[in-house]
Amino acid sequence: MTSSPMILAIPSKGRLKEQVEAWLADAGFRLEAEGGERGYRALLRGLPGTEVRLLSAGDIAAALSAGEIHVGVTGEDLLREQGDDLDARVMLLRALGFGRADLVVAAPQGWIDVDGMADVDEVAQHYLARTGRRMRVATKYGVQTRAFFARHGVADYRIVESNGATEGAPAAGAAELVVDITTTGATLSANSLKILSDGVILKSQAQLAAALSATWTRDQLGQLRRLVSVAEARAHARELAALHWPAEADAAAAGVLGPFLARGASKLADGVLSATSDLFDLTAALAQAGVGPVSVSRPDYVFETACEAIDRLSLRLGL
Repeated sequence: MTSSPMILAIPSKGRLKEQVEAWLADAGFRLEAEGGERGYRALLRGLPGTEVRLLSAGDIAAALSAGEIHVGVTGEDLLREQGDDLDARVMLLRALGFGRADLVVAAPQGWIDVDGMADVDEVAQHYLARTGRRMRVATKYGVQTRAFFARHGVADYRIVESNGATEGAPAAGAAELVVDITTTGATLSANSLKILSDGVILKSQAQLAAALSATWTRDQLGQLRRLVSVAEARAHARELAALHWPAEADAAAAGVLGPFLARGASKLADGVLSATSDLFDLTAALAQAGVGPVSVSRPDYVFETACEAIDRLSLRLGL
């Protein structure tokens, strides 16, 4: 075990916590809470030398940005809200495929002539000329809203910080537009709002991210390499199948493997490791060549010699 543990933060509650726990468990790591279910620390069985902290998703993003933890899992939307220079402070290591949501600009459905951001710019100018006030945009995502509106040349607006249900702001008379996170758009629609045709700011999902400003040791980086390598090996294995045939059929099999090896399959002793998408084409080609019987199994893990994400992080950290 390392003398100074790697600090990993994961969400403390909700659906995202459940998804992170399931992701870790699927890779072979078991999370065990310390101090009961309401504790804020946990152990990660299978990865000794790691201290797990249970924080809110927003606090994880802030802690990564400040370098207070080494690595964490949180939504990319929350990470991007930490500032335009996020990439100088945090490295996104792996998109995890869950916690998906879109950060979008939404306008009242009654604005029938407003379809995109160019229309918003025109409405904002008219609103300012008519009322002497800037159009209000309710959001919890001020950093990304300002950057997105600037890219589209929209200037005549002001941010209204939203502390409650953002989608209800226009109906309550607190704002004209909203920028909010959505998974299906149903809540926006229920509040008589529509997503602009070019109004998707970010297609977010949960990210495994590392803090560049944290103090790292080689041992801590090694812990993270182990975590990421195992997770990637598990994900890679889901895409592959191992085919085996009798040793005496190996020469005949070699005659049909060329196209599949060119697409990334790997030769095994008396067999091949192939993408599952090629499975039926490959077995048909082997049968036509008289190779059989062919057995198929699914690997639990497929490890590569290198871990690209951690190699990039190591380079950034100078370790």
